[in-house]
Amino acid sequence: MAGWGVIPHHPALSRSIPREDMSQAMEVQVFGIRKSADTRKALRFFAERRVTTHFVDLTVRAASPGELKRFVQRFGIEALLDRDGRRFADLGLRAARYSDERWLDRLAQEPLLLRMPLVRWGTKLTIGDAEQEWRGWLAEAVG
Repeated sequence: MAGWGVIPHHPALSRSIPREDMSQAMEVQVFGIRKSADTRKALRFFAERRVTTHFVDLTVRAASPGELKRFVQRFGIEALLDRDGRRFADLGLRAARYSDERWLDRLAQEPLLLRMPLVRWGTKLTIGDAEQEWRGWLAEAVG
């Protein structure tokens, strides 16, 4: 039957599932920039599995403090900061010690300070390359 496939390398998904069901079962939101290798990897991961993806290019539209707050509540502000990134160094922020609220404002103004990608599926969130978690999401969505 055309259009049927198996998601490779995941034991929980070893049975055949219609590809249409996979794409309808899940919609993810990916915040990042196209120059980020991890953002491209996330977009490719979901595209290969025909998952509907809403990409928010942070160079075009910055994430609002409210959107970022979800990630901070789950992981803490430090998990969001890309302290090794070039933009962090360019702005001289390596020694900066801001409150969480001040960091949120700064991240909303300067999205290149973020670790990327930020990925959201419903209430589930990840920061950076989190392929194993995304595989778990797929298992949950089609299971």
